[in-house]
Amino acid sequence: MERVQFQQEQMLAELKDLVQKGLFTAAETKQIMKKRTAFETALVRRVAKKSDFVRYAAYEMSLEQLRRKRLERLHLPPSPPSVSDYALVRRQFHIFERALKKFKSDVGLWIQYIQVAKREGARALVGRITARALQLHPHTPALYIIAASHELSHLSPSAARTLLQRGIRLNADSVDMWREYVKMELGFIEGLRRRWDILGIDIAEDGKGKEKALEMPMDLDGDDSNDEDKTRQAVMDGAIVKSVLSSAAKALPRTELFISLHNLITSYPSPPSLRESLLDHMLTELRTTLPDEPLGLKLSATRSLKPDVDGEDLVGALKIANENLLVVLKHDGKNGESFLRLYADFVEEWCRPDIDVNLRLYLISSLRLLASQQGASPSLYSSHIRLLISPSNPTEPSPAKVLKLARRYTSEIPKSAEVWLARLAAEKHFATREEVEHAWSNARNSVEGTADEVERVWVWGLAHYTGDEMEERLRVHERLLQESMRDSSRSGVHETLLMQYATLHVDANNSKLLGERVRKMAAKYLVRARVWAKVFSLLVENGAEHKTFQEVYEMWREKDSIEATIAWGRWLLMNGRGKEATAVVVRARSCLKESERVELEKRWAVTLDEERVED
Repeated sequence: MERVQFQQEQMLAELKDLVQKGLFTAAETKQIMKKRTAFETALVRRVAKKSDFVRYAAYEMSLEQLRRKRLERLHLPPSPPSVSDYALVRRQFHIFERALKKFKSDVGLWIQYIQVAKREGARALVGRITARALQLHPHTPALYIIAASHELSHLSPSAARTLLQRGIRLNADSVDMWREYVKMELGFIEGLRRRWDILGIDIAEDGKGKEKALEMPMDLDGDDSNDEDKTRQAVMDGAIVKSVLSSAAKALPRTELFISLHNLITSYPSPPSLRESLLDHMLTELRTTLPDEPLGLKLSATRSLKPDVDGEDLVGALKIANENLLVVLKHDGKNGESFLRLYADFVEEWCRPDIDVNLRLYLISSLRLLASQQGASPSLYSSHIRLLISPSNPTEPSPAKVLKLARRYTSEIPKSAEVWLARLAAEKHFATREEVEHAWSNARNSVEGTADEVERVWVWGLAHYTGDEMEERLRVHERLLQESMRDSSRSGVHETLLMQYATLHVDANNSKLLGERVRKMAAKYLVRARVWAKVFSLLVENGAEHKTFQEVYEMWREKDSIEATIAWGRWLLMNGRGKEATAVVVRARSCLKESERVELEKRWAVTLDEERVED
């Protein structure tokens, strides 16, 4: 407690000054002292928590905001700075420094500290904090981006460039790092352009510099002048940015990188000629690096759709983009379904209510024609169904025709989850409940694909029951559980259904009924360890009885003894049953292999330490 007393003594001068200035009353300063003492006491315990430091800093921030508001409202006459003018801000920094001594590995805490220092205008401190953070976390891109942004905001582009280059050397696989580097170089060009406009420096197309507003001394030998002008022209033409784009493509040949760079270049306020030149270079790099990736073809075909285009220009640009995509698709069939998916996404993206009605009709017709020409394409078929039932469809669709079309599509591609989900949406929109149930049953029996795709089809119908239909939903859920057990390949679906079933069933309002439901799950279905873990956590949230927990534990430990024992032992400790918890761990230990015993003992020791800290 000596450290707490020391901190209290440090507060006296600032609190006295606040009272003398009339910003706080004596009663308020007593309350401040009381709150700070409570915070300081929490910080000096054996194992301090990060949340204690954060709450303490937040309290000091609110105090500083209150001080500034009162100072502004009182209109006090100018006076020399005193201790209360900076003490609250200094205390915030001190709290973060103490926190980071204990939690050096917490990147989020470093970022919070940097943000607080920025807000208070502590430029030098921000630089020191970011330097320390980067030394400890050299593989965290966010810190380099924050540090470079700080340097740029204080007109130090060379320092920002050095930071980003260092960050890229250590984090070459970060899309954000490359994007920020390109953005910084774009900003550098734009800054030069504006500065040279003010100075009257004009770079002519032939590479010769002409000083319009300033008479600058020139060497009689024109070679140096020409070289300088050519260098300026190369910079303004984006030579640096193009070099960065090439390096990025070589270091990180991924579609996410090119999408991010494309969005940046098209949205950045650059001169049109520079933007087009950079897009040309980026698309060339994309085609060279990923020759079989349809994204490059799409970006090339849709480059006329700039963010600022609208009105009649948008209509023309959209038609040109659509025609270009169709031409590319016709002559580049090697991309197959991956490119058809991109085209389908393009049509769905632009068939929105704010687009001209005739243009939407044109795009839907174009997709329908392509679907008929390409044959069985899951992407085109599913998109076509979704567009027909979408509110943005400009024509009133005929239910019979839409259902006939959707059913034909699923008959052509019976294993596609994507097409089945689109058809089920159409069935729900237009068909009777019996027809919907029949279609859903056929979908479950037919669909194949990834675990996620299959699960989406199986659980599709469960989300459509209202609160008044919960009993019916439970019956359907139980039927699905029985159905999924008949096929061993549906084990993942069975587990997903059980997780949802447990959520519906766990209700602590009736302890006897709760126990019966848990036993019913164990008897009727194939319950794995992950499901028992979910059931146990739900029981904790709902405050079930000791007997129910014990039943779940006994069934859980048969699937995963270590996880079950740790969870059960922790619950017993939290409920004042320490001896029983120890007995549970000893019993479980005796049934495990040597390696499993070591793991259990380590995890149990950590659990005991955590509980002591809570106490």
